[in-house]
Amino acid sequence: MKKSEFYYELPPELIAQHPLPERDQCRLLHLDSQGHYEDLHFPDVTHLLRRGDLLVLNDTRVMPARLIGEKTDSHIAVELLLLRRLEGDDWEVMVRPGRRLKPGARVSFLDGKITADIEDLLPEGCRKARFHYNGIWEERLAEAGTMPLPPYIHEQLEDPEQYQTVYAANNGSAAAPTAGLHFTRTLLEQLEQQGVELCYVTLHVGLGTFRPVKEENIEDHPMHSEYFEVSAKAATQLNAALQAADRRIIAVGTTDCRLLETIVPAQGEVKACSGWTDIFIYPGYQFKAVDALITNFHLPESTLVMLVSALSRKDWILAAYQHAIEERYRFFSFGDAMFIEKSDKGGAAN
Repeated sequence: MKKSEFYYELPPELIAQHPLPERDQCRLLHLDSQGHYEDLHFPDVTHLLRRGDLLVLNDTRVMPARLIGEKTDSHIAVELLLLRRLEGDDWEVMVRPGRRLKPGARVSFLDGKITADIEDLLPEGCRKARFHYNGIWEERLAEAGTMPLPPYIHEQLEDPEQYQTVYAANNGSAAAPTAGLHFTRTLLEQLEQQGVELCYVTLHVGLGTFRPVKEENIEDHPMHSEYFEVSAKAATQLNAALQAADRRIIAVGTTDCRLLETIVPAQGEVKACSGWTDIFIYPGYQFKAVDALITNFHLPESTLVMLVSALSRKDWILAAYQHAIEERYRFFSFGDAMFIEKSDKGGAAN
């Protein structure tokens, strides 16, 4: 399957540069299991979800992972983006400019309150960096770091909490699980009152979700691993839903979708667990857990547009995206949302 099959033309002005004043006031495009779509608004999710549905939410919290500092021997400005903790104070980071930050380089942040030694080269242009600081790491990072917004967003946030879900709890992501940004506490309470069960899991969003697909043959694309945790309570909730014929599992975001398809076995029960996933879902994949997905609109030729094409159908997704463009929906992280039901006609076909 070719990368170019997942391309669509997006007018740049449709890339949302800021969140809406009210989280749940975005538009919602519903794509059903037969390929039909309708224009709604996000609060209409209360009509799409029904009693007994298990709504799975990713409670990861975004770190202030973008660090701006200087190379200590030359005072050249440098940037590090924390991707994941390796061990202790060792982190996998993206760096800029890469040619200046080879093993042996030292960088300084916050007037020397934090320093980092570049220790090794890692795949895909990343580095291993060892950080040095006094006090508590989270406090130093909160002082020195800023929110790592995607490169297509050119405006600064007035409030960093706008890039966190209202249920964010476990610090560790380099990016937000953006489908969850649309939920308010009031909306979640309303869903619980109507009989929708909420289930919280954790997947720390890293480079794997957003890395561009460079290979034309998508099967050759290597996915970056991301860390996840599933509690005993979440495992119990998932098993109950999986064993009931009349209950659906609804993933909020592609991160949840990837996590669920990683942990749900073909046979047997879900167990409380933690680990790493590099699952890559594209058309032809047979879903074991997810019946529907709440998600944003994704970049052309990205692994995420491939994932939603596997859940629905590629031709249906591209038709729905074209409709969204014609109707002037807002795209990507701060944009509008979709509610996608798993295709009854097989996502493998198209």
